[in-house]
Amino acid sequence: MDPLELLAHPVRLRVVHAMRGGRTLTTSQLCERLPDVSKATVYRHIDLLYDGGVLEVAEERRVRGAVERLYRLRPDRAVVDAGMLESLTPDDYRRGFGVAMAALLAEFDAYLARGHADPAADLVGYRQHAVWLSRDELLELIADLRRAILPRLANTATPQRSQYLLSPILFPIDEPLDASGGADG
Repeated sequence: MDPLELLAHPVRLRVVHAMRGGRTLTTSQLCERLPDVSKATVYRHIDLLYDGGVLEVAEERRVRGAVERLYRLRPDRAVVDAGMLESLTPDDYRRGFGVAMAALLAEFDAYLARGHADPAADLVGYRQHAVWLSRDELLELIADLRRAILPRLANTATPQRSQYLLSPILFPIDEPLDASGGADG
């Protein structure tokens, strides 16, 4: 299974999110992180991610006679590269967007279901801004976002850090205007 196929499922995407930051987690710990997903489903998707090379076994240890595995994310394998993106059809993009939104909704529901969720104190935010940008301004905005986000992707899990899900979404919602102020066409 290629990386796109592996990541094109909300549960697998949520497992990848949970593993970011250099974390090593057992299947049981991942089940705790995904309380809305059955254990059998989590186990099945971990097996798929492991078989596909997205997860690797970081450590094995004996627990009550059974072997417990701690998994680690292989960040280099949890990526859809530019070449793959260029080959996608509009239906592929539609499906990928649906998976991303399903994972986002499930993560947000799981967050709110926690007994101690406090959106105001946790600085939860979701905003949409419709902005007019030329191609050059769009490229500048993307570069600015990358400069702000990329260094933080290297952060590791520590007791002082909480994991946040950041989901920039960017797509045109209107055609460029012609000289008269109307849409080209």
